[in-house]
Amino acid sequence: MVETSAKPITFASEGLSLEGVLHQPGSAPFAAAAVCHPHPLHGGDMNNYVVTALCQALAESGIAALRFNYRGVGGSEGKFGDGVGERADAAAALAHLRHLAEVTPGKVSIIGYSFGAAVALVAADRDVAAVAAISTPTFGRGVPELVIRCPTLLISGEQDQIAPVDGLAAMAHLIGPQCQVAIVRGADHFWWGQETKLAEVVAQFFRECLFGAAPSPSASGPDQP
Repeated sequence: MVETSAKPITFASEGLSLEGVLHQPGSAPFAAAAVCHPHPLHGGDMNNYVVTALCQALAESGIAALRFNYRGVGGSEGKFGDGVGERADAAAALAHLRHLAEVTPGKVSIIGYSFGAAVALVAADRDVAAVAAISTPTFGRGVPELVIRCPTLLISGEQDQIAPVDGLAAMAHLIGPQCQVAIVRGADHFWWGQETKLAEVVAQFFRECLFGAAPSPSASGPDQP
């Protein structure tokens, strides 16, 4: 087991103080990723079990992971921003990681789960190194312009009852040829009992994108229906 650590942090977003937890590998320098949680009006926060599993898997892969509460959630200041404020919060998390001396320049990425997947996709700027969107919902106000130019993974459960997988192909086409889609058999929107497998698949994607690591022969990847 790779030694990791986790420490509480705060950072600013549009004048608001947001709380977060930074999961770090044992030694620096390291790549890093901001991790966006599910919808705050439906109980989502940075302690979501999928989010924490992702952060642990990334840290064990040599990638720091910053999970954080959007404005108005937990100890973060402000109130729900109807998606717009949360996009700004994710951008602020990326900026915070880029200013850390321990983080390798050009190796900052973003991940989101459920509502957080939509936030991650719209917050990803031209400088992100990789993007993973898990159980991506349909954009309620139409699909916004996406500026993603880096490797992107859209991964969902085959039985997702909230964000059906039917729309993933169109979203992948919108993002471009650097986007891949993975559908996991037997999983639904909540990944009950499968969050560890999901986290390893996502971590492997980031290892390949950031370090050029070959797929682990022991890693169980996503099944294609």
